[in-house]
Amino acid sequence: MLPSERRYDIDWVRVIAIGLLLIYHVAIGFQAWGIMIGFIVNEKTWESLWIPMMMLNVWRIPLLFFVSGMGVYFAIQNRNWKQLLQERAGRILLPFLCGIFLIVPIHLYIWRYYYQFEMTYTPNPGHLWFLGNIFVYVIILSPVIFYLKKNENGKIVKGIKKILSTPLGLIPVIAAFIAEAFIVDPMPYEMYAMTWHGFFLGLLAFFFGFCFVLSGDPFWKMILKWRWFFFSTAVILFTLRLFQFKMNTPMYLLVTESDCWIISVFAFGYKYLNRPSKTLSYLSQAAYPVYIVHMIFLYLGSLLIFPLDIGVSFQFVLVLMFTGVGCFALYELVIRRVNFIRPLFGLKMRGNVITQRRKGEYMNSGASHSG
Repeated sequence: MLPSERRYDIDWVRVIAIGLLLIYHVAIGFQAWGIMIGFIVNEKTWESLWIPMMMLNVWRIPLLFFVSGMGVYFAIQNRNWKQLLQERAGRILLPFLCGIFLIVPIHLYIWRYYYQFEMTYTPNPGHLWFLGNIFVYVIILSPVIFYLKKNENGKIVKGIKKILSTPLGLIPVIAAFIAEAFIVDPMPYEMYAMTWHGFFLGLLAFFFGFCFVLSGDPFWKMILKWRWFFFSTAVILFTLRLFQFKMNTPMYLLVTESDCWIISVFAFGYKYLNRPSKTLSYLSQAAYPVYIVHMIFLYLGSLLIFPLDIGVSFQFVLVLMFTGVGCFALYELVIRRVNFIRPLFGLKMRGNVITQRRKGEYMNSGASHSG
């Protein structure tokens, strides 16, 4: 794999991961505990939704941090550390700050209106918390990743490539996540947002994502060969969690299951999704802005649809459709077309996009800021 080779499968994984996050957030509105984390909750809950949510919640956020680290590998092929920080400040920090002061307060207004609380302006990272983490990771790990880039033929990089070319090479990776979980001792494991657990887990995932791409073809061919093993292990561990351990699953099994799901996603994506398409071209640009604004339409849809006297499954579909249509309409009619607004949502100004394409850079906006 050449450094400049575009990895369409990584683009697809990011898009799919953000889509799953959006669906997961819609599902939270149908769980009684959703109100405890600031969601508008339907009086008619849909308990069986918890099964797929339970499967997703141990790997949905770590997956995005892995993808973010992968995106940085491609970004540094044509940038020095100053250029990387400048580019990530525009792509990540600016949308993060915009979200804190302009986007999140809107859906918090809707939440307060629904529950008849005092209407106050409250800047908050909200669902964009991970963007702040990623920008910090870029700053912290820049010396390491640029050293590895500069010495790709050195002993350390050769050692990383050799280790990650075999399934046993993933044992140290999983062990690092297990160590993080035991040291930080999160309660529950799935509580990532604005916690030390989320920060350190994300830091590890970001670094190992970078290493996975740094390792080149031997790593990707290895996980491709062993994809059914990783997938089967994830399914078995989830089954044990669902029926045997329930809420008392040992931490080391949660971590192993999470990493097996993630490796499986990358392996199957590498096999089936590493090809260009017009759909991917559109969605890879739209996914980030859509994620930034989706909570506004989710809360607005909940406000309008939850009081309706219809079946709970139909309500779920309607809220999901309302959220998706609203987000893409705003993206298509405003965010995508108004040039000065584009940077606030992580998109390049149109003139810059044309210039970068002519230079032939790897443009993976979501892999750099993912969700």
